[in-house]
Amino acid sequence: MPNKAEIRILGTKYTIRGDATEKEMKELAAWVDSKIKEVIEKSPNVTPLNAAILAALNIAGELHALKKEQNEITERLSEKTSALSHLFE
Repeated sequence: MPNKAEIRILGTKYTIRGDATEKEMKELAAWVDSKIKEVIEKSPNVTPLNAAILAALNIAGELHALKKEQNEITERLSEKTSALSHLFE
């Protein structure tokens, strides 16, 4: 059964459900709220919807960069593992 949490984004209260714990959902909501507020601080005339969209794009960019970095690390690790395994043959 999914967990439930009451969160606030830009002062609006939402009730959400998910597999994460209530604490995790609240932490994620606070992080998303801070990302939206960062956009608003940089562009005070932006609408809340556009701020949310820009924040989502910023978050997606961060995720994409982290996935790329993870893939590069995995590839380097695989190469090193392969090189080390040849030493034992």
